[in-house]
Amino acid sequence: MPLPRLTAPRIDFGALRRELELPTAFPPAAQREADEAASRVPPPEADLTDIPFVTLDPPGSRDLDQAMCLTDRPGGGFRIRYAIADVARFVTDGGPLQAETWRRGQTIYLPDGTIPLHPPSLSENAASLLPDAVRPAVVWTLDLAADGALVDTRLERARVRSRAQLDYPTVHAALTAGRLAELAEPIARLPRIGGLLSARAAARGAVALPLPDQDVEPAGHGWRLVLRPPLPIEEHNAQISLLTGMAAADIMLRAGVGLLRTMPAPQPAAVARLRAAAGALGVWWPPGAAVGEVTAGVDAAQPRGAAFLDHAAELLRGARYTAFAGQPPAESGHGGVGAPYAHVTAPLRRLADRYATEVCLAVTAGREVPPSVAEALPRLPEVMAGTDRTASAAARAAIDLTEAVLLANRVGAEFDVAVLDADPGTAKRAPRGTVALDEPAVIARCTGAPPVGERVRVRLVTADPASRRVIFRYPAGEPGPVPAADGG
Repeated sequence: MPLPRLTAPRIDFGALRRELELPTAFPPAAQREADEAASRVPPPEADLTDIPFVTLDPPGSRDLDQAMCLTDRPGGGFRIRYAIADVARFVTDGGPLQAETWRRGQTIYLPDGTIPLHPPSLSENAASLLPDAVRPAVVWTLDLAADGALVDTRLERARVRSRAQLDYPTVHAALTAGRLAELAEPIARLPRIGGLLSARAAARGAVALPLPDQDVEPAGHGWRLVLRPPLPIEEHNAQISLLTGMAAADIMLRAGVGLLRTMPAPQPAAVARLRAAAGALGVWWPPGAAVGEVTAGVDAAQPRGAAFLDHAAELLRGARYTAFAGQPPAESGHGGVGAPYAHVTAPLRRLADRYATEVCLAVTAGREVPPSVAEALPRLPEVMAGTDRTASAAARAAIDLTEAVLLANRVGAEFDVAVLDADPGTAKRAPRGTVALDEPAVIARCTGAPPVGERVRVRLVTADPASRRVIFRYPAGEPGPVPAADGG
């Protein structure tokens, strides 16, 4: 019998906003500019409203950056039309709205609401690719060969009209029932195309980590924690975005100007350590297989699989934005993608995407990159690094707070957990590990040295909402206080 999900009725996420100094309302001048732009900005002259685009996002989304239509390509292969919200049309260069978006950098998500990059009059209305509304967009046309190889890329500004707002669970259910074409013919080819692109990604050394997302979601009058495994349709959808980002990077590298999302490739020593961990955890690593080919086949629902993927995540460190002009940067690749890559598909939510898109539009049209865009590129890496840290801190703090509140009245109780990693410690540092509960879906520190990849029994010794600390002890019956150094 499954355990009932615990809910926490009273959590003040507003405290996190104050602690992280997150912005609240938009300055009046920025709000006014957004509202005026929402009512007066005309759509582009080019008309692609005859193309049956649809959007595919998490349930309830309003800031819809992307819409797609997938068809067969004359002569074989596939044609991807990918419409991206044309946010730049609504933001005046040098105006108060532009200044505010530079201050914010990206949309920050908290369980009780977002801190948006743009005012909702744009991000959830006039600039969002909502269904049955004509919207300005930057439309990428990506032609693929039958094996998924990209053979041609074009992009243009155009007005579009989405036919339907789809969400992942609904599309997954339709795909499972064999009724995807009936639900939404424009994405009926998505599983086929996504599969081809995933295979090509694994072959070039991309690293996919099918780890579940740990989320805080509403539950009645309170909140609960869930682990949400990625649905296959989400991976297929992500491949379209990755393909577009690689096409954008190629355009900018050829032109010698742009903004890339880079990450060091996994180092041989780190891969060797992961291979050793695979052997210890019983994960099969076929001879000659790349890291991505191994991780893609691991079941994160099993303790040893989850522990292996936790180890593999160590390979994907050091992501940053890299601006360049005049010649390509010395390090242009993205270790997780296995190729040069750029962010261009989420301009409603990320500042960098707006500028990278403008570079691509100028280059493909044979024009000089606008001076205001060229001037902005070298400043963006620092701005985006700061806002990335803030977004990560907000997400982690919300989960830590929820974990502590959910377990606050259960200190002393014992739980069965999966051990994700363990540090045997040193003469100056006590041993500790990381463990995952099934219910509530908590991932937390554990004192002691539990066996990695196994299920063990631990005792909850700390659950403090004030410090947002949750600590378990292994073995469960071991007495003694918790060393302060093992928290956090």
